[in-house]
Amino acid sequence: MKKRQLILDTETTGINPKDGHRIVEIGCVELINRRFTGNNYHVYINPERIIEAEVVAVHGLTNERLKDEPKFRDIAQGFYDYIKGAELVIHNAPFDVGFINHEFSLLRQPIPPLEQYCTVLDTLALARELHPGQKNNLDALCRRYDINNSHRTLHGALLDAEILADVYLMMTGGQVSLNLANEQDNQQQNESELRIKRKGRLTVIQATAAELEAHQARLDLVQKKGGACLWRD
Repeated sequence: MKKRQLILDTETTGINPKDGHRIVEIGCVELINRRFTGNNYHVYINPERIIEAEVVAVHGLTNERLKDEPKFRDIAQGFYDYIKGAELVIHNAPFDVGFINHEFSLLRQPIPPLEQYCTVLDTLALARELHPGQKNNLDALCRRYDINNSHRTLHGALLDAEILADVYLMMTGGQVSLNLANEQDNQQQNESELRIKRKGRLTVIQATAAELEAHQARLDLVQKKGGACLWRD
């Protein structure tokens, strides 16, 4: 059975939707059975309110930049259709879920809270279980798992979702992508590509001269006693 996960992030005009703050950007990265599909979701949104300077400094999105973007009500149905039935993987999930549910509640025909048709996995809670007492924000996790986020000069919903996807996969097993090519014609063989991200490089330890000599002596003994050594070069 296929498991569909959406790594989701939002950018907003402030901290609390109860104070009238709104979503300005949504980004999602789709995984099916832990494989990147490329079926991602990204939208900028006109929040219909002033974005204050200190918030612009975080994500770089100004009212001028967003004035011609759709309003949430214009993208709500398409967004709902995209996320329905998926597991949402979110860092500090209560923040993003709270904003999304607030936006849904403001619609002329409100959409139910997303917990009714999606499951939610909070990677911040997961990171705190794995690394208690340590910093577990996205930048700290990138350093811990050796994930390059040097291109992250500002917060951005799709960029942060892409980075979080790598972090999540590393935290839960390490496989980042697996692509299987379809068989083409009878003259071609199946091809597969496996890309695994891990922390650091593999260390190669060479045998010493004494160890090689001892190994050779053991092979000679096995051959003498058994008549053959199946693993000799």
